[in-house]
Amino acid sequence: MSKKNNKMSCFSCMSSRPKNIEDYDEDMISRSNNSAVHARGNSSDSGSGNGRKEGFLKSKRSGESNNQNNNVARSFAFKELAIATQSFRETNLIGEGGFGSVYKGCIDSGQAIAIKQLNLEGLQGNQEFVVEVLMLSLMHHNNLVNLIGYCTHGEQRLLVYEFMPLGSLENHLFDLEPGTTPLSWKTRLKIAAGAAHGLEYLHKANPPVIYRDLKSSNILLDNDFNPKLSDFGLAKLGPVGDNTHVSTRVMGTYGYCAPEYAMTGKLTLKSDIYSFGVVLLELITGRKAYDTSKKQGEQNLVVWSNPFLKDRRKYFHLVDPMLDGQFSSRCLHHAVAVTAMCLQEQASFRPSITDIVTALDYLLLQAQHSGTHRGGSQSGKHIPPPSTEEFNVSSRNRSYDNMAITF
Repeated sequence: MSKKNNKMSCFSCMSSRPKNIEDYDEDMISRSNNSAVHARGNSSDSGSGNGRKEGFLKSKRSGESNNQNNNVARSFAFKELAIATQSFRETNLIGEGGFGSVYKGCIDSGQAIAIKQLNLEGLQGNQEFVVEVLMLSLMHHNNLVNLIGYCTHGEQRLLVYEFMPLGSLENHLFDLEPGTTPLSWKTRLKIAAGAAHGLEYLHKANPPVIYRDLKSSNILLDNDFNPKLSDFGLAKLGPVGDNTHVSTRVMGTYGYCAPEYAMTGKLTLKSDIYSFGVVLLELITGRKAYDTSKKQGEQNLVVWSNPFLKDRRKYFHLVDPMLDGQFSSRCLHHAVAVTAMCLQEQASFRPSITDIVTALDYLLLQAQHSGTHRGGSQSGKHIPPPSTEEFNVSSRNRSYDNMAITF
């Protein structure tokens, strides 16, 4: 929901064009007839139902909403949304992207909302609209943005979300206004861990969901910097059974796409892991995934960072100067190590999202216990691996000693 125009394009080109997910009907709907979509029954307006306990939400996981009734997406009349936004007045415009414009509004209950309005000139927006309603009507988690409702009035297509007061992560990382306080190291870890929990929920769904558009502008923040993933128009159902991937046209945002997906169109859960690694790199460096204002050789963040990621002695060259040394050396090394594993060129070498969640939960807990140490000093008190009770923040039976990611 950033005011910056996020240019969505095929990886092979950088022209600004709507997201293309023409194959959504075959992949998203027919394949889910035997799971969550089928569980909705015949209700076409509710957008959710008790059947969510099957299919996508087959088992209860951390962060999943326990109050199903509060998550039912409602159908809005266009007049209601026009009133809520003062006829979509420009002063209420809070963002623009490939889908269309986003406005802040307020409904009768007094709740602040964000309304995403389909760009009627876009060729693929209606398909994205269907996928997003489908996804967010079926899936609910503390780290996914909540879909309040939708509107289909004539050619108008609008999505109504909870309002996220702090906007997107990119608003707090890049091009900060003078005098703006940058994100602290602990807050960056908090955002990374929360986003990882949201992605894990998608990957652990049945069938699994590949987000396909993970980037800093799609990570929204509440007043306490709790992150929520948004914009699911490019999401795809992942491979099931003996299948290793799904084949699709290459879509996403330049700088975030996994190399094997960009070259072959073969999409896997590990494609999301690469994108998550890019976001981690943005959090560590304070630099954009792709920045044309940089000189040649530094425009692509992953390319620029590669020499530093390969040498532990150079990790400090990656750190955002805005952090002013307010981080621990040990925590930085671990965070960079996780990032480097996510960015492995060979997809099979990348960790699972569950391993990433385990690692980031631990690093966040360590940062909360140890406080801030200037200049990457290692003189701060060493925090041992947390106990099972302490570390089991998500009601999971995880053991630090059994982590697949080792430091």
